[in-house]
Amino acid sequence: MSETPDPEVVELASKVFGLARAGDAEALAAYLDAGVPADLCNDKGDSLVMLAAYHGHAAAVTALLARGADADRANDRGQTPLAGAVFKGEDAVVRALLDGGANPESGTPSALDTARMFGRTELLELFATR
Repeated sequence: MSETPDPEVVELASKVFGLARAGDAEALAAYLDAGVPADLCNDKGDSLVMLAAYHGHAAAVTALLARGADADRANDRGQTPLAGAVFKGEDAVVRALLDGGANPESGTPSALDTARMFGRTELLELFATR
């Protein structure tokens, strides 16, 4: 039997997802420090890290990873934050994710495959050194 979600919880989650999209690292850190799960996901399986990464917010990604978020958590389509950052050309986010332990071979397509697909040889070289 499914329970109806508490409207206040839904509102809070929506706010936190918005902070990730906007890249508000300080506010995200405060919410996670207050108990919001680091790997909170939306209805598509997009984590806070995925949203921050896809929207190009390296500082937010770093803040989330520092609080235990999974750098390789794939969404419902098998996409990882690192592959999304490669796709969007967000090099600072790519580096933040790698520094946080992201694996270029995770996901479908992987960040490695995405870099190959778009001819991002500098990222292929970077991945080879990690």
